[in-house]
Amino acid sequence: MTTPALMTTPAPTTLADLTRRSGLDVLGHLEREVAIPVVDGLQAQGDLIVVPYAFVARAVAPRNEIWREVPAGGVELLRSAAGGNPHTLVADPGTCRWTEAVHDTMGLALGMIETSAVAYLIHPEHGGTGIAPGRYVVRRQRERDTERIGRLGSLGNRMICD
Repeated sequence: MTTPALMTTPAPTTLADLTRRSGLDVLGHLEREVAIPVVDGLQAQGDLIVVPYAFVARAVAPRNEIWREVPAGGVELLRSAAGGNPHTLVADPGTCRWTEAVHDTMGLALGMIETSAVAYLIHPEHGGTGIAPGRYVVRRQRERDTERIGRLGSLGNRMICD
């Protein structure tokens, strides 16, 4: 009789692990030994929001099948306001791909991610967030513009810039 193999779960990735693996750095105020949460749902990092594709599939679609592998150095998804700090997507080689060729009826999508293993967003001020395997849309966050609402008498939005 054979004993079934035990399934092991990889140890949680810490911010220190992520910065070491990616070569990217974060600011000193962030705790580097904290485990980075991995989320398979909606998540935000500063002015970006990662949305599971199923949530927005009626409004967002890839325009074509031009996807590129996320390289070892990552892909800069968005640079913060006034050329500041970048939001960078990083993943182990061969596990994640990215496209900017998307149609979004709301005009918020920066692109789409497809990942077969955990991928990460890293930002110098916000640290890291983990993205569970799946397909996601990366969008800009927006907020109600109360000045515009009052001035124009109608609803208005503005992009969040951190």
